[in-house]
This record gives sequence, C-alpha cells and structure tokens, in this order.
Amino acid sequence: MVQKGPRPLVLCGPSGSGKSTLLKRLLKEFPDKFGFSISHTTRNPRPGEKDGVHYHFTSKSDMKAAIERGEFIETATFSGNMYGTSKKAVDDVRLTGKICILDIDIEGVKQIKNTDLEPLLVFVMPPSMEVLETRLRARNTESEECLRKRLATAHRELEYGNQPDNFHIVIMNDTLDKAYSDLREFIAQNTQEEQQDSAADGKNEKDN
Repeated sequence: MVQKGPRPLVLCGPSGSGKSTLLKRLLKEFPDKFGFSISHTTRNPRPGEKDGVHYHFTSKSDMKAAIERGEFIETATFSGNMYGTSKKAVDDVRLTGKICILDIDIEGVKQIKNTDLEPLLVFVMPPSMEVLETRLRARNTESEECLRKRLATAHRELEYGNQPDNFHIVIMNDTLDKAYSDLREFIAQNTQEEQQDSAADGKNEKDN
C-alpha cells in the first residue's frame, strides 16, 4: 500500500498532554533521523500557519473526494472540521529514509492499525484530568464550549490509552525531561531491533 521504509512513529494523547512539545523536541534533536508527516485539514489556517508547512489546507469537497479515491491512511472529524493523513505525506518522509512521525487521535490509531505500516504506537498521558484542564485553560485560545468538548474527548482518549495492548508504550508526561527520556529510550530500543532485523534479512539473502 505504502512505500517500504522505517516503521512510522505514532504519537497520540489528549490535547494538552504535551505530545506536541515532545514531538518538536525530537525533531529538533534528530533532524536527520525523523520527519513529520503533514496532515490535511479543512479548517481555516490560524495566524502564522502556512499551507504545506503546518497543514495541507483543503476544502471538504476535495478532501472527501480524495478519501473516496483511497488516498488517506486515516481521517477524523473534530468540531466540524476534517483532518487526515495521506499516503503521500507518509511516503514523502519514508522515501528519504527517515522515520515518519504521525500526530493523530485515537480514531486515527484504530485506522492505522489496519494498514501494513506496522507503526510504533506511543500514548502520552497527562498526570491527571485536573492538570490537563489547567494546561488547556492556560492557553486561553478557546471558548468554554470548545474547552468542554476537548475535555470530554480527553476522557475517551484516556480510557482507550489505558487499555492494555492498544499502544506499545504509555508515557506519563508529569515532568517533561523524564517523559522525553522515556520516549528516546523507547525509540532507541525499537529502531535498534529493526536495524538488527534488517541486517539479518540482508545476511540471509546473501547466504541464499
């Protein structure tokens, strides 16, 4: 379905869990190892956002048509806006030999599990719902109604994240440095195993 390459890394977690901060830190420390897949969305750009950099901004009719053509790995709708990861967005990163990072919600995780990408699945957990709400309110970017919707969504996401076997690892983001250290260690262990498997496959092919 999608071009072969390193296993993608999926980061999932409620809005305010800190997954975006962890992602940015990872990309900054290892710019040659990781690449971020740019999602599509039908919402309008926020101040400072650039098309093709933060998102691929598109219309609902165009996105629905692309979904029907099978061009998307996962899609979701939030607050009336559509979001999704296209096969091309993942291919563009994987063809460079980098590990593709996807920042998607639980519905996206369920969908990507049905592909042949074999992603590494990471769930970022806030210390508590109280801390999560405090973080979201501190942003001061949304109405009370939107905030309530995000908190309700967060409850569902935490329930899914806490269920055994839904993710390869659940990282508690209580202290950012500790959470980032846990993420780096998880990635290092799993990419090392993948490299060893690839080397073994190459040796077997030579032996044959």
